[in-house]
Amino acid sequence: MVTIPLTKRGAEKLKEELARLKNVERHAVIQAIAEARAQGDLSENAEYEAAKDKQGFIEGRILEIEGKLAAAQIIDPSTLDAGGRVVFGSTVDLEDEDSGQKVTYQIVGDDEADLKQGLISISSPIARALIGKEGGDVAEVQAPGGVRHYEIVDVRYR
Repeated sequence: MVTIPLTKRGAEKLKEELARLKNVERHAVIQAIAEARAQGDLSENAEYEAAKDKQGFIEGRILEIEGKLAAAQIIDPSTLDAGGRVVFGSTVDLEDEDSGQKVTYQIVGDDEADLKQGLISISSPIARALIGKEGGDVAEVQAPGGVRHYEIVDVRYR
C-alpha cells in the first residue's frame, strides 16, 4: 500500500474538512434536494440538478479525504532528528546565490502545499533538490526560468 506523507498539521486540516463535509455540507445539500423535490417536476428543475451535482462533489471529496487519511503517514516535524539534513517536514532557510534573496520553506505533503505560506510540496522540484542536503550545501533547482542555485542557510524541525 502506498503511503501519503502528511504533517501533523496537514492531517488535522484534512480531518477538520472531513468533519465539516460530513456534519454540515452533507446535511445542507440533502435539505436543498428535498426543497427542490417539493417544487414538483424534476426534469426541468435547475435547483434539483445543481443540488445533486453538489451532493456528488461532496460525497466524492469525502471519499477522497478518507482515502488519504487511511493511507497517511503522519509525521510530526518537532519529533524529527535528521542530523541537520533536509527531510519531509523540515523548515529550510535558503539564499538564492544569484540574487541574494532569502526565503524560508517547509516541505509538506501535496495537499498541504501553499507557497504563500512558505509550504512547498514534497514532489516540487525545489523540495526534491533539497532532500538529503544539509546546512551549507548548495541545491541546484531546475526552474521554469532556468537553473537556480540555493544555499541552505539553516534546517529546522518544528
